[in-house]
Formats: sequence, C-alpha cells, structure tokens
Amino acid sequence: MSRKIWLGSGVLVAVAMITTLMLIPNSNTSSKQISRTPVANPQQEEHLKQTIMNHDISSTDHLTRADAKEHLSNMADQFNSSSKQQINQYIQQLQKDHHHIQLLTWIDFSKQHSSAYQAKNLSWDTNNNKDFNTYQKLATNQLRNHRSYESPSFKVKDTQYFIMAEPSTQGNKGIIALISQHVLNEVSNHQKRNLRLIPYPKEGNYRVESVETNTLRDITVKTGHDNEKASHYYENEIVVHFREEMSDKTLMAISKEIKSNWIRKMGYAYVFHADHMNYSQLKTFFMNKYHPNYVEPHYLYLTNDDLTKDKNTSVTPNIPNDLLFSKYQWNLPAIKTNKGWELTKGSKDVIIAVVDTGVDLKHPDLKGNLIDGYNVVDPSAQPKDDVGHGTHVAGIIGAVVNNNEGVAGISWYNKVMPIKALDSSGAGTTYSVAEGVIWATDHGAKVINMSLGNYADSEFLHDAIKYAYNRDVVIVAATGNDNTERPGYPAAYPEVFSVSATDSNMKRASFSNYGDYVDVVAPGESIASTYLNNEYAALSGTSMASPHVAALAGLIRSRNPNLNNEEVMTLMRESVVDLGDAGRDKYFGYGQVDIYKALNAAGNGSSPLQFWPQHVQNLMQSVIQRKQSSK
Repeated sequence: MSRKIWLGSGVLVAVAMITTLMLIPNSNTSSKQISRTPVANPQQEEHLKQTIMNHDISSTDHLTRADAKEHLSNMADQFNSSSKQQINQYIQQLQKDHHHIQLLTWIDFSKQHSSAYQAKNLSWDTNNNKDFNTYQKLATNQLRNHRSYESPSFKVKDTQYFIMAEPSTQGNKGIIALISQHVLNEVSNHQKRNLRLIPYPKEGNYRVESVETNTLRDITVKTGHDNEKASHYYENEIVVHFREEMSDKTLMAISKEIKSNWIRKMGYAYVFHADHMNYSQLKTFFMNKYHPNYVEPHYLYLTNDDLTKDKNTSVTPNIPNDLLFSKYQWNLPAIKTNKGWELTKGSKDVIIAVVDTGVDLKHPDLKGNLIDGYNVVDPSAQPKDDVGHGTHVAGIIGAVVNNNEGVAGISWYNKVMPIKALDSSGAGTTYSVAEGVIWATDHGAKVINMSLGNYADSEFLHDAIKYAYNRDVVIVAATGNDNTERPGYPAAYPEVFSVSATDSNMKRASFSNYGDYVDVVAPGESIASTYLNNEYAALSGTSMASPHVAALAGLIRSRNPNLNNEEVMTLMRESVVDLGDAGRDKYFGYGQVDIYKALNAAGNGSSPLQFWPQHVQNLMQSVIQRKQSSK
C-alpha cells in the first residue's frame, strides 16, 4: 500500500506582457498596510483558481513569444555575415534544440532566394491551411519593408501556433518561423492537477486506495475540494519497521508466507508488496507475528555555478542580462535578491538537491549549474524530467545567470543536484521520496528542496527526514495548494522548513495552504522559470515558493559555511518582512523571506552567532535546546 505525494503545488504560467501591471509589486507597500487574506469558501476558491489558471495560460503565450523573438533576432543578425551553408547549419541546430520551432524559412530578398526547414514532427500540411498561408504572406510583406511581424495564435489539431518574422540589420534578409504552443496544453493540464481543480490521482490508477487522512477510512475523491480530506496509498503494500534487523532467511520466509512479489529496504524500514493481501490483512499479519516498532501504508506523494568573481564585469552585478529577468521576474526583486548578490552569489561547494520529477538535463539555461544526480524511479537511467515540474523548480534555484538567455536563478554558483523521485504522472511513493532524500544526503547535498507532499504523517518518510536533518542538511518543503489548514507532510515535520506562497502584492496566494507549522512565505504566483524542451513557462503554487527559500539557504551556507542547519533555519525565520498580524501567524509564518537581510545577518566570519542581534541568538539557542531534548 502506498501513498502519493503532491507535486509541490505548481500551477503553470508563462509570464505575459499583461502581467507587468499585475505582477510587479508596489514598492511603497509596507507590512502594516497588508491585510491578512481571508480564507475563501470552496466556490470562491474554485473561481480564484480558475482565474489564476486562465491568466497562467495567457502568460505562457506571451513568454513563449518573447523567447522566440530573441532567438529569431539573433539568427537574423547572423545572416548578414554568414554563408548559406552556415545559415543552414545554424537553423538545423536551432530546430534540434528547440522542438517548438516547427518551420523556419530564411529569405534573401537581394537574390530572390529562400530556404525552408520543416520539423519532422509537424503532422499537418501548411499549404492547405488558410490561417498559415495568410500570416505567412503578411510576415513576408513586413520583412520586405524591414519590419518585424507577429501573428495572432491559431489552432490546428488542438494545438496553438503563431508565426513570427524578424529582419536582419541590413534589411535585405530575414527569417520567418512557425512556433508551436503545445506548452499551453501542458500548462492547462498541469495547472488543473497542481491547483487541485481535479481529483488527483484518479481512483483506480496504480491500484491506489484513497482514505480519510486521520482514520484511514475509505473515501471517494470526486472533486478537487476532496483532496484536502484524502490521502492515497497502494492497497497491496505495507511499510514495516522491525524491532531488530531481519536476516535474509527470515525475510525469505515472510516473502513466501505472504506471497510477496518483492521486498525493498530503505534505511530502517522495509516495504512489502503482496498481490493477494490488502493493507489491513498485511497489518494484522505483521503486528501479530513480529510486533514491529510501526507499520503504515505505503503512501503516494504528488507534486505540490574563478567563482568568486563575476564572469562578465561589464554588466552591473545586480541587474543580470538574462532576457526575461527585467520584464518578467518580479519575484526576485520582491525578496531583495539583487541586493543580496552584493554579498554573495553562492558557491559551487554548497549543493542544493531538488527531489522532484527530475530536470531537463540539456536545457541551455540549466546544464551549466547541474551536477550528477539520481533516478529513483529507474536507477539505470538519468534523472531526466518527463513532467516539467522539477525543471521549473530547478530554474528558480539555479538557472544560469548573466548568459543572455531566458531567466536568472536566485543563485549564480550553487550546484543543483537533480533527484527523480516522482514518475511521469508527477507522483511518487513514500519509498521513492525517502530514497531520494537519503541519496542526496549521502552524496553531499547541503540543502534539499521538496516541492511535493501528502496529508499523511508517514513515519517511514519521517525517518528519512531525520536521517538528513541529523547530518546537517537544511530541508525545505512546500505546504500545498488546497487552501486548507490541514498540515501537509513533509512540510509539517519539525525538522523541515515549511514554505507557503504569496502573490506580487505580498498577500497570501488564494490557493496556498496555511497553519501554525508554516515557517515563512515566498513568491508563488506567476513565477517565470525554465521548462521542458528548452522552453520557459511560469507556474503558480507553493511548489514555486519553496525553491526561493531553498536557494536562500544555499546562499546563506555559501556566505557562512560555519552555520549548522538549525542556525540557518533560525536565521531565515528572523530575517523576514513581517506580514499579516504582528509576529508569527498561521497565514504568513514569521513573514516573507528577505534575501539581503538574511545574507547580511549571516555574515562571513568564523562564529555563526557573532553577526546576529542578541534576540536572534536567544531564539536560536532555545530552538536548538528544544530540538535536542526531543531527540
């Protein structure tokens, strides 16, 4: 039996022109002016989530266009001094790396010559499509007049497309491209799942049982609102933590008796699978015969970069030249990221692991900051992302900065370790997430981000969390997107630093979970980042808020390596902008993270406390004592 974890709460959105007004926070807003966001009722909540989803799709459209325009402009400029052969090679390589560019035509008006390159996966005839032919002619006419062109979106076989044209600087050459917006469909499906607008997972998939979280009584998940009441586990599996180490002979005897197809060991516990016994039967068997420390369902969890100097000193250090930064990444200035870069841009020695759906390992805006990771789902394969969620999370942390490409990550130099613990459906078991946490810990991660969760308190996963915590890892997790006060795990474990989401006005995001276990909040609406197939998208969700904080933890440990994990977490709680009620509250925790404030407090001296105010030192000591007494 097993439970699924949320994909930490992502809602896909690729940021748009119209988002400039919506997303840029008011710099004059003070914490005293910001009121606590009321909890929406189910009907209001669904309307708010639908509004966010529709905005995200519109935003994705604009972000896709901005990225395409940059590539076409660069290509058109190269045509001035390139030979026909060089142009052909460039186009072929561009199409290979950017599958959404379905057709490229370059034109030399001085020689009345043109060449077209069509992608192999284009499944319709452009010659017989009225919209395509109309917009292609308009694009050609605009190029003749040395003007750019951008068509409206048009649909072919359920996929949106647009045509874009860019002239060369000399005016006698130009490029026309047909761009697929299949990402809009992916965004829509992703958002419905991660914003809990649909029940997930569907009943019957994976032989999964949906149960009431507290009682394990059966529950049928019919709507998105039922998700906050339910947990999910594999009906024919069980997790067992024995009182003593089991010999191979004993394990073989157990396997034979329950007719188990396989047994897996992780840390201190075992997972048993038996096709012909359900969880209740397995529980009775192990409790009566072995009296273990605990048994529990196998829960299913879902998705909720010489380095001390700037490589390009001609660019202002805190305003990177990344294409989408100034226009779309409202979230970084909102938490004083730019100013924080004056203190540190990170260190390659502090590794941040992303336990998620994997990462697009070939994305040009990520691969420079990635290190070897692990695929728990298929250990023989690389941790390649087949969902998009992990790629987006990784980009928030470590997209390459100052490379004239896409977005900027919060850290310039911290390396990102991709751990694929969630499969192509965006879900993973307790076992896979626990194994991912332990593997990352054993292979040098100093910070672990988990934008995933479930409402079930799993001792099995908690054991893995304790394993990492006791080895000085800072563990950061998203709280979830059900607009509920119910504690989500792993975020609610005392060893985990839990993060909820705010919008661009520093108000609680309408979908964000809340509660007394929340540590801090961070931006989580319309966050632009990397996506599959070398594209960019924006997501909304606590999944997007969590990596902001994981990146901050990596920067703090880069600036002052002497701080232990508890000291880092205490510093992040204290170095915030207080929102809502004065002091800590259940909607904002201690407040919204402030990267400059936190890095300034961290200092870079040998003593972890010498740079902090006395009240911070007192709080830290009390937290450390409480943690030690609970062990």
